Amino acid sequence: MTEQKGGKDQQHPLYNRDRPLINNILQTPAPSDQDLAELARLRIRYQGFPGARDIQQDLDEVLQQWGLTESELFEKTRQIHQVGGIYKSRGKREEQDWN
Repeated sequence: MTEQKGGKDQQHPLYNRDRPLINNILQTPAPSDQDLAELARLRIRYQGFPGARDIQQDLDEVLQQWGLTESELFEKTRQIHQVGGIYKSRGKREEQDWN
């Protein structure tokens, strides 16, 4: 952990689960609706989190690669979620992981 002004950086409890997903997203030149939804969800999860700086930087990099601002990303994903079904699970119900 790195020293941060006012304390130490924290390890996000979902870091090890999110890291491989972010690595995959980084390799995606043309995002699908699912990719856009995942990026938005992860930006919300890590926004303002005192740690996971590498993830936060990678999420910024993906936005830049895809030529989007955060506002544009959120607008696109609002439209995607209005249609619904982006997080269908095997049980055929909406499953979302915003924690």
